[in-house]
Amino acid sequence: MDTLALVLVIIGAINWGLIGLFQFDLVAAIFGGANSALSRIIYGLVGLAGLYSFKFLFGDREKTQ
Repeated sequence: MDTLALVLVIIGAINWGLIGLFQFDLVAAIFGGANSALSRIIYGLVGLAGLYSFKFLFGDREKTQ
């Protein structure tokens, strides 16, 4: 689950970078527009993955010596 969340967060980050730099929404381009059902599902999954990733920020950290 952690790997899937990380992949989705990376996809979201790349998409936002493309939007910010080039005004190009890659998810919308691939899945038929920003308002298509599939695009909205992808956006939702990326958002959920971002929320899930908070556990990495506040989770227990192993100390290395």
